Amino acid sequence: MIEALIFDKDGTLFDFRLSWGAWTRNLLAELGDADGRLASVLGYDAARNDFAADSPVIAMTTPQIADILLPHLPGLGLEELLERMNQLSADAPMVPAVDLPAVLGALRARGLKLGLATNDTELPARRHLAGAGVLELFDFVVGCDSGFGGKPAPGQLLAFVDQCGLTPGRVAMVGDSLHDLDAGRAAGMHAVAVLTGIALRADLEAHADVVLTDISELAAWIDALAAV
Repeated sequence: MIEALIFDKDGTLFDFRLSWGAWTRNLLAELGDADGRLASVLGYDAARNDFAADSPVIAMTTPQIADILLPHLPGLGLEELLERMNQLSADAPMVPAVDLPAVLGALRARGLKLGLATNDTELPARRHLAGAGVLELFDFVVGCDSGFGGKPAPGQLLAFVDQCGLTPGRVAMVGDSLHDLDAGRAAGMHAVAVLTGIALRADLEAHADVVLTDISELAAWIDALAAV
């Protein structure tokens, strides 16, 4: 039986291209990327508003992305860059992948504990959830700066288990990237992939217990698992 779900944020609760394409465009504009060099570093195609499969924006933590950008930004310090990135993240126009209040509310009504583990920082994550009207549905919200590390390490997920009194084998990690699925496996959880990020089914299925179109299919998967 599944007793709890812990979600990735970007590409899982929110459509990745629509949400983080805007963040990336704004960041590049603020950094003055006239020649497209920084866009290339981030694996971002502005004309198509799309990301390469190995783009650091997809799965890396904010400090990791900053470390990649910093060598290309002479005269800009790490602290200032992180401040700019975090502010743009908090203000990013997030586009839900599904009707989040309805889908998450229905899962919560089943008695499931809900958590969020993101490689974004915690304050923007809370703002995004609040903006979507679902922050109060979550028992646990952490970012890469919350003291438990970032994915693919399992620290955030194990903190969810510990703080909510859960059994890892009865928890599912739900995400759109290999970082999410690998973290779930490392934590001893079920690994559920969704296709609302950049990765394709073929990229994810060998690493997941199941690949769903989006999180609206979770309830049916939980019921099918319980029936086995």
